[in-house]
Amino acid sequence: MSVPPDKLYLGDLNDRALGEQARRHVGLYDTTLRDGEQAVGVALDPEQKLEIARLLDGLGIDRIEAGFPRVSADDARAIELIASAGLNAEIWGFSRAVRADVEALLDVGLRHSVIEAPVSDVKLKAYGVDRETMLERIRKAVSFAIDYDIHVAYFAVDGTRADHEFLELAYRTAVEAGAGEAVVVDTLGVATPEAAAYLVERVREWVDVPIHWHGHNDFGLATPSAVAAVKAGATWIHGTINGMGERAGNASLPEVALALGALYGVDTNLKLERAREVSQRVRELARYEVEPWKPLVGATLFRRESGAVASQFHDPPSIEPYAADLVAADRVLVLGKKSGLDSIRIKCDELGLEVPAEKHADLLARVKELGAEKRGLVSDAEFRQLAETL
Repeated sequence: MSVPPDKLYLGDLNDRALGEQARRHVGLYDTTLRDGEQAVGVALDPEQKLEIARLLDGLGIDRIEAGFPRVSADDARAIELIASAGLNAEIWGFSRAVRADVEALLDVGLRHSVIEAPVSDVKLKAYGVDRETMLERIRKAVSFAIDYDIHVAYFAVDGTRADHEFLELAYRTAVEAGAGEAVVVDTLGVATPEAAAYLVERVREWVDVPIHWHGHNDFGLATPSAVAAVKAGATWIHGTINGMGERAGNASLPEVALALGALYGVDTNLKLERAREVSQRVRELARYEVEPWKPLVGATLFRRESGAVASQFHDPPSIEPYAADLVAADRVLVLGKKSGLDSIRIKCDELGLEVPAEKHADLLARVKELGAEKRGLVSDAEFRQLAETL
């Protein structure tokens, strides 16, 4: 979907810097159920994974990676449930460059999968495998999958730290064996956005297939690197809900979709108005929280406590970069030690309290005192009580 221009309050700096941008579309590939579940302490059962898959489908995700069937019987069962659920999204699996992994894909009825193989020398050394052996594993695994009508995207693990001559060989080997797509993988999140764009451009020169970008967030660059990859020609972006995953996590797909659509004129099928709902439910099922100030899904994005900001509360474009209803959020004024006189006026109007203007300063002082004492917010009920005791 395109982001409605009337919901954006951006100014013209981006237009000046970027110039006229031709609109294009990019696909979203969600790996919450595989890479996301690798977050420490997260364990989802098959029914929970099916629920999340349905949420992702309703969110507009194009491809859902249902999992790695050889991890456990539960994972295989979850994939079967998701694959037979009649979702609109294309259901993908995950496999190493190992014949038994590909056979497991067939057992659960999958016909689309990434097939991974490490390509950096540090990874090859850790596995005790030389380059030639790894190329042969890639060739055999991809060929075997193709023989059984599995559509393959070759996933070059740790590609951003690989020797480029060998990386090119790995991609060419996979594509010559039948891989129809190629994933550029920043396994440890080490690539700058510029490096992400550079590598996507190189891989596009090496192989004539659609290119994916799969990036992690170890340096806080997952979203800008995903955007850079798209600008460089990637047609699929991988990520998870809330950016969940091991270490610092993955790119957050709704966050990437918002940035692409609002700032770069790149459309996706993601329904932004459902992102916060999906985010909350995934957190409940996986039993973790995110920062309240997290982009797009954070609890405090449209809550205002500062008195200086409250004075502009009536004019959303003056204090917010996009409309709250773009992401189905409510704008709320809250009270605490940072409140001001405008906060008192607005809250009195909101709650229907008739407090004379000359008493607003006294009421504000009491609000600030209670907020500081609680080291938190003053609830509406507490505010009523304070107003009644003036």
